[in-house]
Amino acid sequence: MPARIQTWGDAAAIGLSTLCMVHCLALPLIAASLPFLGLLAEAPWVHWAFAATAAPIAAWSLSRPMSDGRRNWTLLGLGNLGVVLLFLAAAEWPSHDLETPVTISGGLMLAAAHGLNWRKRSHDH
Repeated sequence: MPARIQTWGDAAAIGLSTLCMVHCLALPLIAASLPFLGLLAEAPWVHWAFAATAAPIAAWSLSRPMSDGRRNWTLLGLGNLGVVLLFLAAAEWPSHDLETPVTISGGLMLAAAHGLNWRKRSHDH
């Protein structure tokens, strides 16, 4: 078995074991705090805080040059569009009813940009 597959298998097993442990330990706490979490989920400041946290992380990680000194402007643009959509959703633009789909669209764009960036960087070495 190639070492790369073995490493991946070990990482997957460790990850799944950790996820199981976190699930078992956290589930009672999460269940007990559901009413409070429901209030937090609807608080406008939470949306703004997530968008304000995502913006500098995206700017830092997506704007760093590759090993050859070039920047990937396509991924930077996709990430920027995702962040803009997160802020628009926090502002409930264009309407409150579209807040969830706009948030999901922005989050998916941002996640895709980061995933592609990670993939490019891992192949870059």
